[in-house]
Amino acid sequence: MATFNGNILNYLVKMKTTISILIVLCLISCDTPKSTSKTDVEKRELVPEPDKELRLAYEQQRDSLQEALQPIKENFKRINATKQWTLIEPIELFESTEGGEAKYYYADTTLEKISAQYLGETYQILTEYYLLNNALSFSFEKVYKYNRPIYWDSTAMVENNDNQVWDFEKSEITEKRSYFTNGKLFHQINSQNSTDLTNQAYIKEENLAIQTEFEKLLKLKNE
Repeated sequence: MATFNGNILNYLVKMKTTISILIVLCLISCDTPKSTSKTDVEKRELVPEPDKELRLAYEQQRDSLQEALQPIKENFKRINATKQWTLIEPIELFESTEGGEAKYYYADTTLEKISAQYLGETYQILTEYYLLNNALSFSFEKVYKYNRPIYWDSTAMVENNDNQVWDFEKSEITEKRSYFTNGKLFHQINSQNSTDLTNQAYIKEENLAIQTEFEKLLKLKNE
């Protein structure tokens, strides 16, 4: 009987040792990352990137745009960093109901910038034109659309059963930044809506409108 019990005990000890070895091997196997075969890597590399050509075209277009914008932005910073001008010539404007004023900024005899302010009963428009090599390179337009006409006081509010008076701080503001090269608009940022630069009809119309106003101010200066 003692021999039988001894055999059982030896058997259990061997089983315990075997189970321990299996557990250790299992843990080592779980911790060791599976190596990826060369064939698997090659297969993944053969799978084409979705829209890769579109991405590369976009990156190239983006880089070209930034390159074209760089000298315009540097010129803008240089002009706005100028503290003293040789001459700032103001000219009164009469195109809007409340009048306005244009200012011409000169460094020596070179015209660097024109600012124009147009005042109306329901709006105000501020426009700046920046010149580079004697040509328009950048324009900035800021439009204030008033919440009510400037004459809309408390009396007008009551008489018209309204709940507001004219308040400049409640104006709706839109901004437009336009970039030019060789006299042509090539990029625009509009706070009101996105500009579709592939729409050639829109670009042509915007270019004509901005250039016409710019030329009008230049002509006014020379009268």
